[in-house]
Amino acid sequence: MWVIKLGGSLIGSNELQAWLDVIANKGDGKVIIVPGGGLFADTVRQAQALTQVSDATAHRMAVMAMDQFGVMMTGLNPKLVTADCELELAERGWQHLGIVWLASRMVNAADDIATNWDITSDSLAAWLAHKLEASHLLIVKSAQVKTGKASAHGLIKLGMLDPSFDQAIQQKNNKPRYKTWMLNKSQHVLFNSGFDEAQLEAHALEILDEELQ
Repeated sequence: MWVIKLGGSLIGSNELQAWLDVIANKGDGKVIIVPGGGLFADTVRQAQALTQVSDATAHRMAVMAMDQFGVMMTGLNPKLVTADCELELAERGWQHLGIVWLASRMVNAADDIATNWDITSDSLAAWLAHKLEASHLLIVKSAQVKTGKASAHGLIKLGMLDPSFDQAIQQKNNKPRYKTWMLNKSQHVLFNSGFDEAQLEAHALEILDEELQ
């Protein structure tokens, strides 16, 4: 299973449509999209500033903002379907469909996720990858991304990942950790023939949960 987080900065871009198309056509039920919050989450931030509601309330609203982006994705590609619980995610996989995760049901019911702005769709994608015992987690960004390896801590310092991401990807419950990668939004072309780890090894940035020596 591959979990791919598509950032909200892709909204309105040709690259977003290309990612949705390649996942719908080549994902074979083995790829789950985690939507970012994008402009929907920005609206939550504005509403919180106006009303002074708690971070916990704003967090719930921001996760629902991810759902809105997810619904939009299915409007952009009718081959994609949504899923909001583990059973539904599994069923959509068995049906070999392109899957968009609607996060709010699972996240708002979880007791192991902090409810503040340090947790964004980056860390929630990592949480889902752990839960589903995925093999790969891909974080797709609009920023330029180098090939090679980098620590999560270093990328957090650069503002490319949320502040909790290094903790989010650490091994849990003695289960093998999935491999974590960052790609630029243009790199959808790597998967035109299917989702192959070799393409990641050659062209993506691997994110490590410890500092490079």
